[in-house]
Amino acid sequence: MKGFRPLWRPLNTLCSRIAREPGHRRCGQCGAAAESALQPSFGLLFDIDGVLVRGKTPLPAAKKAFQKLVDTRGQFLVPVVFVTNAGNCLRQTKADQLSEILGVKISQNQVVMSHSPLRMFRKYHKKSVLVSGQGPVLDIAKNLGFTKVITIDMLREAFPLLDMVDHNRRPKILPPSPVNPPKVEVVVLFGEPIRWETNLQLIVDTLLTNGNLGSALCNPTYPHIPLLACNMDLMWMAEAQSPRFGHGTFMVCLENIYKKITGKELRYEALMGKPSELTYHYAEYLIRAQSAERKWRKPIRTLYAIGDNVMTDVYGANLYNRYLDEKSSKKSAKALAKVAAVTGSSATAVSQEEELDNMWENELSPPSAVACKSVLVCTGVYNPYTEIPTDGNECITETVFHGHRDFGFEPALVEPDHIVEDVDAAVQLIFKQENYAPQ
Repeated sequence: MKGFRPLWRPLNTLCSRIAREPGHRRCGQCGAAAESALQPSFGLLFDIDGVLVRGKTPLPAAKKAFQKLVDTRGQFLVPVVFVTNAGNCLRQTKADQLSEILGVKISQNQVVMSHSPLRMFRKYHKKSVLVSGQGPVLDIAKNLGFTKVITIDMLREAFPLLDMVDHNRRPKILPPSPVNPPKVEVVVLFGEPIRWETNLQLIVDTLLTNGNLGSALCNPTYPHIPLLACNMDLMWMAEAQSPRFGHGTFMVCLENIYKKITGKELRYEALMGKPSELTYHYAEYLIRAQSAERKWRKPIRTLYAIGDNVMTDVYGANLYNRYLDEKSSKKSAKALAKVAAVTGSSATAVSQEEELDNMWENELSPPSAVACKSVLVCTGVYNPYTEIPTDGNECITETVFHGHRDFGFEPALVEPDHIVEDVDAAVQLIFKQENYAPQ
């Protein structure tokens, strides 16, 4: 009706208008209500490549989106964490890069690299660890808590005869055997290396010799020494028109070489980075930490994961949502199991999955979120014209499913909750979904 003015006003708007009335003394109730109305009950998880940047080039929608997420002082209005599968630098370095790109101050505590959850694997921190990747891998490993670190270059220097693919790098004079050859107890894959042939050769040698590269290869022990891997992306989006090889491609090579030689499957102690639930659990912990630091009283109930890769970002968000969904039923099941154990009616064994859950919760405390929603943007890997098969048994899934070998293809897990044009449209959608209208 023309000229109609609704009597209802948002509570925070009413309070602010009343506060401006002459002679009004601001009451605690109005202030608390307005403050509570502005406190978010959701957090945002942003992928970086293909969402905010393409290679080193910022996407136009990125700055527009983040102007909506900060106030006039540059403080975030909602908790934000950047979850990337990159693993070739320290968190602070990535935070500095993001600050420059977005024009907003980003803290390292807002960044989850693919290797960040390794901080929780304390049982390996004092073991001799071989690390593979590029960038400052030695600094990254020590920053994560590892104290005895061996790089591929250090291993190659100790055993120069092991790296023989490149004829120009072969030693001209037969070197003496190392006096104290390094013993490797754990292998950690941070990301794709530069010289794939060198890393593949030395990692396979390490696994086949049980970490004793100075000894002759006899009967390889199986299972091999622990292997932890970060970043399972088969491909990622840079400035090129089509996706580029990622660390997941390197892992495919390593898995197939090991199986071809031994006839056995390569085994991972843990897989980190998206779509691993462990990475999302760690990101959710950082979201809660931000909320607590800002003294926001509302618990964070919903996470929104914004990404460009169906097999990584959407799959991971949906997998974590499933984990959150099952959490309450697991609690009920555990309570029943305790009753059964006390009464002697049955014996219950703790599964490996439950042990991992316990480790997460001991380190990070249980999640407060009850849902994780996936938002897919069309500025990166995702091609809106590619169809995803509904039958997981179809042979076409071999060409469509770019996820890691240990993560099975499920059509439901690669179905995003929302598809939008870019990250700015994603933020607008989320604010609308949450009825959130910052002043």
